[in-house]
Amino acid sequence: MPLQNHLSELERKHQALEREIQAAVLSPAVDDLRLAELKRRKLQLKDEMNRLKRPLH
Repeated sequence: MPLQNHLSELERKHQALEREIQAAVLSPAVDDLRLAELKRRKLQLKDEMNRLKRPLH
């Protein structure tokens, strides 16, 4: 998979996690462990995107 396609896929997943986190925060029965896991996965995606973008600049 070319790098740009991979970055686009990571960004798509990052945005999907952001929407899922927002929905969980608004839920009256938010599961703190689930929310923490979603945030951890989102941060991992962001870190990977930043790592992949570095060689491009």
